[in-house]
Amino acid sequence: MSQPRWRRFATWSLALAACLLILAFASGFYFYAAMISMPGQSFRGPLPPLTASQRTLAQDLRTTVTHLASDIGKRSIYHPKELAESALYLKEQLQAAGYAVNEHSFPTKGSLTPNLEATLKGTSLPNEIILIGTHYDTTQRSPGADDNASGCAAVLALARSFKDKPQPRTIKFVLFPNEELPTGGTSEMGSWIYAKKARAANDNITAMLSLEMLGYYTDAPNSQKYPAPLSSFYPTTGNFIAFVSNYNNRALVKQCVHAFRTGASFPSEGAALPNFIRDVGRSDHWGFWKEGYPALMVTDTANFRNPHYHNATDTPDTLDYNSMARVVEGLEQVLKSLAAGN
Repeated sequence: MSQPRWRRFATWSLALAACLLILAFASGFYFYAAMISMPGQSFRGPLPPLTASQRTLAQDLRTTVTHLASDIGKRSIYHPKELAESALYLKEQLQAAGYAVNEHSFPTKGSLTPNLEATLKGTSLPNEIILIGTHYDTTQRSPGADDNASGCAAVLALARSFKDKPQPRTIKFVLFPNEELPTGGTSEMGSWIYAKKARAANDNITAMLSLEMLGYYTDAPNSQKYPAPLSSFYPTTGNFIAFVSNYNNRALVKQCVHAFRTGASFPSEGAALPNFIRDVGRSDHWGFWKEGYPALMVTDTANFRNPHYHNATDTPDTLDYNSMARVVEGLEQVLKSLAAGN
């Protein structure tokens, strides 16, 4: 005897609901495993005392940030003299470290602005390139200590650290102008111009790391915010460094987080998120995505933590140079991992 129609409908509805529930659970698990979960454990607890090398590094980082953000100040297309002065300073610092610096200049609003490139040639895989880059311009109204003198200081420190210590893959240290509006995200953006040039030359860039604000850390409760809906997955205290990219670059994010956590005693988080979350592309790695290169951003999360973001108060005295030194030493281990060519 067949079941009444209402009972069959109820059975089908129950089965469909169960399938949908299983699908939702599986999708949620996959989302978390692929995009949020990272290898290893983020450092927790009191930070260990600074080593002698970290104390020296912290002072070097402070010196660079102070010169760019205080001695030079606002560096943008609205302040072309200061922008040019900052480019010359960065070039001279790389040369003083022993590098030949290639300038790739292009016109912006009537002035020539250069991408600056220093190369440490690889030993066994010289045609495979790891690129670590940052922008040296600021917004119109800010001296830009965190955004982005901190990134410039880190690139210089890493270049000095690796000089005379070549790795299997080539490492390029690159400084870009025009990341900020109105040129950011346009054909005048220095990093996109560089990435287009690299693609035209068929350069094999296997990973690009964009250093975007590395200097602001705080242990204040509820000091860390996120774009929706990420607040459920990450800490509420802004004392960590973040590795951020899109879903397509999730393997690169996980490799970098693993290397950082293995080599540094400092809190770290990672995210490989969908492109519709706009903030994952807000730096120089975006131009490399556009040209098909794997790229991510290393950041203190900018306006989601730092109250001085894009303001006149983004000054050198607001940064935590001891934490910056720990982060930069951790990035040395990340670069070694990426450049190993394994």
